[in-house]
Amino acid sequence: MFGAQLPSVPASAVPDDVYLLDVREDDEWAAGHAPAAHHLPMTELPARLAEIPDDREVAVICRSGGRSGQVVGYLLRNGWDQVRNVEGGMGDWAAAGRPVVTDDGQPGRVA
Repeated sequence: MFGAQLPSVPASAVPDDVYLLDVREDDEWAAGHAPAAHHLPMTELPARLAEIPDDREVAVICRSGGRSGQVVGYLLRNGWDQVRNVEGGMGDWAAAGRPVVTDDGQPGRVA
């Protein structure tokens, strides 16, 4: 539906105050994630929509941008209008020098 028109933002330009939604699986999250990210695996999204704010900007991230792109399209079809896909996902996030941590705050890795 949105294709190339999908709203997106480069990983290097994601604002610090955005609601960052990480839709990767539990093992990917455990290996490393953005410090302020909120974890909600893509497969659980329909049952947990109420957890995603609809009154502020939401940036959706996964490993490389594919799953997050699907989630952005889903959210747009379901009433969210301030949502963008993080281009290149966590791979580009880490490559841009942005922090990747584990749940205990230690340095993480993109899995």
